[in-house]
Amino acid sequence: MKISPSILSADFAALGDAISRVEAGAPEWLHVDVMDGHFVPNLTIGPPVIEAIKKRTRLPLDVHLMIEEPERWVETYAQAGANLITVHAEACVHLQRVLTQIREAGAQAGVALNPSTSPGALEFVLDSLDLVLVMSVNPGFGGQKFIATTYEKVRQVKALLGAKPAEVSVDGGVNDKNAGALAAAGATVLVAGSAVFATPDPAAAVRSLRRHASEVFK
Repeated sequence: MKISPSILSADFAALGDAISRVEAGAPEWLHVDVMDGHFVPNLTIGPPVIEAIKKRTRLPLDVHLMIEEPERWVETYAQAGANLITVHAEACVHLQRVLTQIREAGAQAGVALNPSTSPGALEFVLDSLDLVLVMSVNPGFGGQKFIATTYEKVRQVKALLGAKPAEVSVDGGVNDKNAGALAAAGATVLVAGSAVFATPDPAAAVRSLRRHASEVFK
């Protein structure tokens, strides 16, 4: 199980310190949400912040583009330091082309699915992706309530992937209470924001998430 803490819930006034504190918990990735105020009703960060974070952390950057026309920005975010770039199926008219563009830019390619989007949207791009991100809240804001139908959706995505070596990530309302069930359903990456950064000890929160996710396999 990979843990990818989302800096959306971190203190941006002391982001470097927040990242250092979470690194002590040995997460595998660092999740960075990019929002444009159009595709989702919120506005966050851009390439200069990605560049600054890249200089500050040893962790691979898991960059989630919640933006319109992501194909216009793929190369820019890859050059800024994104190791993995995830785009929304709903934002891409030519999804396969965008995934190829991401890989050609030197990053791994991910596809995010909004809560109302069927896993069937992935059927003809399975050979072009490295990760599927199942949104367990409607994207745009941190701290939302987890949507319970996510478990079945994760199972469907896992079945669709079959033996393909792609990660299944879940983002939104992830915490100790649902980590085990998500792992049992087939999730391999847990993205957590407030469950990590809103705690007194983010490193301990990362370790706790991993422990709860792993208990299902004992």
